Amino acid sequence: MSLFDVFIFLIVFILLIVPVGKHISKLILHEETIFESFFSKIEKFIFKITKNQNMNIKTYIGAFLGINLTMLILTYIILALDGSSPSLAFNTAVSFMTNTNLQHYSGEWLNGTMSRLALINLMFTSAASGLAVSMAIIRGILKIRLGNFFEDLVKSITRLLLPLSIIAAIILVILGIPQTFNTQAVVKTLEGQYQVLTLGPSAAWEAIKHLGTNGGGIFSANSSHPFENISLYTNYIEMICMMIIPGATIIGFGMAAKNKKQGWFIFLPIFTLFLFSFFMLYYFEKQGVPIFSKYGLNGINMEGKEMRFGFIASILFTDITTSFTTGSVNNMYDSLTPIGGMIPLWNMMLNCIFGGKGVGFMNILMYMMFGVFLCGLMVGRTPEFFGKKLEAKEMQIITFLILIHPIIILVPSAISLINDLGISGITNSGFHGISQVLYEYTSSAANNGSGFEGLGDGTAFWNIMTGIVMLLGRYISMILMLMVGYSLYKKQAIPVNASTFKTDNLTFSFILFFIILIIGALTFLPALALGPIAEHLSIWG
Repeated sequence: MSLFDVFIFLIVFILLIVPVGKHISKLILHEETIFESFFSKIEKFIFKITKNQNMNIKTYIGAFLGINLTMLILTYIILALDGSSPSLAFNTAVSFMTNTNLQHYSGEWLNGTMSRLALINLMFTSAASGLAVSMAIIRGILKIRLGNFFEDLVKSITRLLLPLSIIAAIILVILGIPQTFNTQAVVKTLEGQYQVLTLGPSAAWEAIKHLGTNGGGIFSANSSHPFENISLYTNYIEMICMMIIPGATIIGFGMAAKNKKQGWFIFLPIFTLFLFSFFMLYYFEKQGVPIFSKYGLNGINMEGKEMRFGFIASILFTDITTSFTTGSVNNMYDSLTPIGGMIPLWNMMLNCIFGGKGVGFMNILMYMMFGVFLCGLMVGRTPEFFGKKLEAKEMQIITFLILIHPIIILVPSAISLINDLGISGITNSGFHGISQVLYEYTSSAANNGSGFEGLGDGTAFWNIMTGIVMLLGRYISMILMLMVGYSLYKKQAIPVNASTFKTDNLTFSFILFFIILIIGALTFLPALALGPIAEHLSIWG
């Protein structure tokens, strides 16, 4: 893969998010979508049970938490009956329910059919839950009726995730990814010996794993395993699957607001941050480390990278999976250069460079409101966001949300670094060990799920600690942003006038870019200085 291939790939991404964004805007606005009559017949029975009526904020949050809790308990029971320890069953059930898919077990080990079916179910429902909440928040901002959580959940699956997953799975099967309910096969090797190969519904799993920004692998090597990712072509498909819905949600927001350029002016700073991360990764991984020159190597760091994909395809996948908070990997992040390893950390710490299903855009809206509020203070007038005044209540919640993300990363990291139970899992002494711990909690808080796999995290301590962080990282922000959206929905709309601060121009794109950058830098730079930055300086002298 060359840089020109990356350019073409990103052009294809931008072209694809326009029709998908239009489709998402129809779901936001409660409008009819393609094949409406067919889907309506399927959904009719479900909506009879759930009583498809408009909800207020309490019933919407109650339905969201209730369905998530029910599925969490059922999945825990299935995993426990299938042989998982109590702490591992808790961690895995929470991980897949929160759209994190952090795996403290080997993918090949969890090969029970019931366990796999339970987890693949959560990969649909967790992604759909994020989309549903995001759509409800958008409706509140645009002063549209909140809607019904069960309708949003079902339609996110039937109108978006399931059709796209079927298409992606068929393409992956054609390209050579296996699809079977057999859990293993015995094969005769070239040496005449026999070997047991783990199998499973890889194509279906890979489709929703990436379209739902889940990331959990059916094999421990994840997307570097040939049964999950067989060639550069499947690598392209899996990367575009990760990107398409988060990217389209931004464009769909502009279309729902009846202002297409609004979506593009939000897309611009987020896409710029994504490109910045990619070129930082490209530079430091290409530079390698000084010891390479001692042995006459060309400098490129190929340690931990899959030779089938090569250098550029590996770092692009790394940037995508941490920007879009998917968590799947096609190379080993513990083998990245110090600054190369810091970039995925940085993407997840910001947690709004596109982000996961719905939740990433929710965080973008949070930073947009914060930017509008700051600009309002500068000109001495009450800030307005889409025609509604941002007042003390909304800004208190948003300020708390900006603070809670670093708190649930840095506090558990500190506890683990002074606790024998946490220290025992660190396999690299010194600065790299700090990076391992920091990455584990950042990945959990951002609901990403990737890891510096050198960390020995398969213990009760790490299972429980990361499980708690995943729950806090998922539900605090979603519930509080729903409350902000509903608060704006109840406010009287203010007509746009000459003094209104507009968010659909290049000036606001510039402001949004630097607000995200500055807040991220001020919040996390001290922690990064203790880990990857200190490691980089120690290597380069």
